[in-house]
Amino acid sequence: MADLKQIGEVVASQFQGLSGRHPGQWPIIPRLACGLGTLIGVVVIGWFLYIDGQLEVLDKGQKEETKLRDNYKVKLQQAINLDALRKQKEQVGEFVSTLEKQLPSKAEMDALLSDINQAGLGRGLQFELFKPGQVVVKDYYAELPIDLKISGRYHDLGSFASDIANLPRIVTLNSMSLVTGKDGVLTLEAVAKTFRYLDTEEVAAQRKATADKAKAKGAKK
Repeated sequence: MADLKQIGEVVASQFQGLSGRHPGQWPIIPRLACGLGTLIGVVVIGWFLYIDGQLEVLDKGQKEETKLRDNYKVKLQQAINLDALRKQKEQVGEFVSTLEKQLPSKAEMDALLSDINQAGLGRGLQFELFKPGQVVVKDYYAELPIDLKISGRYHDLGSFASDIANLPRIVTLNSMSLVTGKDGVLTLEAVAKTFRYLDTEEVAAQRKATADKAKAKGAKK
């Protein structure tokens, strides 16, 4: 204990009387302490001014590397399955082509409406309402709703629905409501929807409207 006390007194004595003296004339222990403090200060300042920024760059680079690796794996998998994807694309194209053939043109819509009407009359149904609505233009096709109200027997209404489903053109029955009347007569209210593809002028107009909408949205930003 005495030795430690003496060492402490020696160290303390070297820090006395330093005021006004040049650091080069300080005793060894204060000079070492000053040098160590300067070194620590330089390291701390260097950390905040340089190393910390480099760590952020390194972290960003690691994240980018991970992203590129993931993209590479996806591209590699696509390359491995390229033939299968091409075949699948051809199948999808054929399916879309088949669906497009089921969509009538504007000139064929009147004939399709007549087919729907004849499907009901052919089953002995009575039309109380057959009212085509306003055409709704979508991105690649137009939709025509038709309000229907027809009366007849249960099996005849079921056969009518089956006939509609088997038309060469796409027709769907929506919002159906069935009400029982007298003598087993049923009344069906529904909205039949038919679809047709857009002609060249309508496609151009639709593309222009979409472009104008996108331009207006971009201007607001």
